[in-house]
Parts: sequence; C-alpha cells; structure tokens
Amino acid sequence: MAKEEEKEKLLPRLRRKYPWLDHLIRANEAFGERYGNHYAAAITYFSVLSVFPLFMVAFAVVGLVVNHDKTIIGKITKGINDSVPEGLQSLVSGIVNGALDSGSGIGIFGLLIALYSGIGWMSNLRDALTAQWGQEKQSQPIVKQTLKDFVALIGLGVALIVSFALTAVGGGVGQFLLEQVGLADQTWAIYLLRAATIVLGLLANTLVFLWVIARLPREQVALRSAVKGSIVAAVGFVVLQQVGSIYLASVTKSPSAALFGPVIGLLVFANLVSRFLLLITAWTATAEENQHKVVAPPPPVRLEQSVTVQRGPGLGAVAGAFSAGALLAWLGGRRKP
Repeated sequence: MAKEEEKEKLLPRLRRKYPWLDHLIRANEAFGERYGNHYAAAITYFSVLSVFPLFMVAFAVVGLVVNHDKTIIGKITKGINDSVPEGLQSLVSGIVNGALDSGSGIGIFGLLIALYSGIGWMSNLRDALTAQWGQEKQSQPIVKQTLKDFVALIGLGVALIVSFALTAVGGGVGQFLLEQVGLADQTWAIYLLRAATIVLGLLANTLVFLWVIARLPREQVALRSAVKGSIVAAVGFVVLQQVGSIYLASVTKSPSAALFGPVIGLLVFANLVSRFLLLITAWTATAEENQHKVVAPPPPVRLEQSVTVQRGPGLGAVAGAFSAGALLAWLGGRRKP
C-alpha cells in the first residue's frame, strides 16, 4: 500500500521538478480532451481523398506560371518527394506525374472535385486547430465559411510550393556558386553545402508550420505565440520522416498492404502527420505564455435599505410643534397693552 502511494506521488513530484514534463503531460491531456484523435482521423480521410485532385490543380497552375519549365517543375517534384518517407516516394511520384499529365486537360468537373475535397480537408484542419487552441467555433453562414476555407487553402498551397521551391532552388544556387568559385570538388565545401541546405529546409518548414499553427485556426493567434511550436514542429517533422520510413517498411510487408497496395502507407503517414501537427498545436496552446489567466469576478454587491416605522409623532414633528407653540405664545404676548 505504501509503495502504491509512493508511486502515485512520483509523477506529481516529477512534474513539479521538470517543467518540460509537466508541459508535455498538459499538452497530451488537452489533445485528448479536445478530440485530437478524432480530428486526426477526419484530416487523414480528406487528405487521401483530395491528394490527387489538389496536385492536379496545383501543378496545372504551376505549369502555367513557370511556362511548363521542366527544370523548375522537376525541382519542385524532388522537394515533394524529399518531404515524404522513402516508402511513399514511388507512390507520390506516380501521383505527381499523373497530375502533370492530366493537368493540362483539367476541366470544370475535375476542378469542382478538387475544390470540394480540398475545402473539406481545409475545413476539418481548421476546426481541429481551433479545438486544440481551446477556442470556441463560432457559427457562420455557410457561404462565408466556405470562402474563408477556400482562401486558407490557396494560402497553404502557395506556402507549400514556396517552401519546396526555396529548398530545391537554394541547393541548386549553392551548387552553382561552388562551381563558380572552383570549390565544387572540395569535400568540406560539399558537406557545408549539405548543411546549409538542411538549415534552409528547416527554415522553410518552420515558416510553413508557423503559418499553419497561428493563421489557420478560426480565430488567428499572434505569430510570436507559435514561434517555439513551429520550430519544434519543423525539427520533429524531420524525425517523423525517418521514423515513418522504418514504420512504413514494416507496414508495407503486412497482408493489408498486399491487399490495398501503397495506399495503406499513405494512410498511415497522413495519420501520423495529422496527430503530430495537432499534438504540437496543443503543446503550443498549453505553454505558460499562452495561458490566459481567468480573473474571478468579484462577489455581487448586496444593497440593503432599512425602513424604520415609528408609532406616534417623530422627532421632526415634535420639534415643529414646539416651535409653532413658542411662536404663538410670543405673538400673543405682544398684543397685550
């Protein structure tokens, strides 16, 4: 019995001793209380549903912007492949190539499918982030909410394309500069370029996560409130890619993978990323600097009015009668000769 009580006291003692552990536990509790797993499942479903239509529209737009420059499109495609585990690169490459082939022939029907699935995905993502921040979802007209989700979807798409392009083009520019100064064959310069490319990729991911965590909730929060969370998310996403590669290697060997093909790997990775993003948002929202202190309202003031009822003449009436009598007596005395 004493040992059980000692164990029960161990966790509170550790939470007081290590603030980071207390913060992590609070984030996990908030994640569960705010239905993080349910929202992650919804995001996963719409992610898989909308991945091809959105890629088709996105690459059709990119092709028009860059005038179908294969070099630039190839670098963006490489950036997308580098952002997913190795087990999914063949699947993602197939989706991207299919989107490029059919992007020029996109019609009204394909555009409507992309808009429907994309807006549904963005709506669930924004609702999930709003819940993890502890905000109440305000009811809005359906048209207004749909337009806001559409604008947010466009903004996220632009941010992702800029991030992929920044990482890919940054590495290409670095290689070009090394060739110009004659250091392209130097081992130390090659490793330095790789390190700079990794840092540039982390910076690009940090900016994307910062925009997602701070600007996608229904009620936007200050950017400074999400800086720490976005940095942790960018670093954690790199770790998640490596862990995801190992996990997907075992998942794709299972009988379910043989039945459903690589789509099961896409489902697993999308769910991992969704849970990770929502957990980081809960961790950011439960930080001490983001906690809103609730000031208890003062107790209500009770105003009591006492009414005194006196029997007989009051003090004012007695004083008035005495004064009137004195005045009459004085006047009567003056009339005597």
